[in-house]
Amino acid sequence: MGRELRTVPYYAGLLTGETDALIGSFAGEPELHDPIRGRVKGGRAFASYATEVKRWLEQLNVSIQHVDHVVAAHLGVEEDVVELDADSGRIDLPAAIVAEKSKRGIEEMRIYHTTWRLTGRHVHRPPLLQPDPELRGPDIVGDYQRALADGDAGAIVDMFEPGGYVREPAGGDYVHPGPDHIRGFYEWLFSNGGGIPLEHCTIIDDERACAVEYNVVQWGQTELPPQAGIAVYVRGESGKLSAARIYDDADPPLEAPD
Repeated sequence: MGRELRTVPYYAGLLTGETDALIGSFAGEPELHDPIRGRVKGGRAFASYATEVKRWLEQLNVSIQHVDHVVAAHLGVEEDVVELDADSGRIDLPAAIVAEKSKRGIEEMRIYHTTWRLTGRHVHRPPLLQPDPELRGPDIVGDYQRALADGDAGAIVDMFEPGGYVREPAGGDYVHPGPDHIRGFYEWLFSNGGGIPLEHCTIIDDERACAVEYNVVQWGQTELPPQAGIAVYVRGESGKLSAARIYDDADPPLEAPD
């Protein structure tokens, strides 16, 4: 993904209504994967999609908060928080947008966010990518993935800086800052008799932050139909994690925390 996406982020681009310019940013036929509308391919389909999403966002009095941007080689991920009016009141919806780019332009875009924040229910999202068995996360990110698969909450807590935090896909009140809250969150995640091994599909790493696209396939003792997601891990000055932000719609086979 090119650095131009820093100045024209995805949602801001949609809200301009300049559909021809958006279509022109793709190398060929636009191809996009949206959590609600699924696969969108071709100029006509993308133009209809862009118009409808713009109308929907404007009806819900949207505002966009840019969070971060990670770029490495031909891949990049943009993180935003989409604030909008829902039936339950004003909500914030964290979203991650991945773009694959060649010299000719964007080849494909993949959008990740939960639907639970919008509707109160999870929607199973089939994989967008095939796993790469040889893919390994670097340094602290790789250590985190192994501890997540092993269900080792203590090891994960030790990987975060004292001021670090974890944000769930729902955002809002679902942020866990500091060692005690992080420990409680992961102990709950692992309360189904084990860890959460992920199928890793891509890694986007600029040495400051690292994004991992994955498929969720198991949660403790429960096997799950593979489901697409992404998480972004930000390294602090110490080399430990200062933030982990998760974007998927997996429905955990767990009892709600007290």
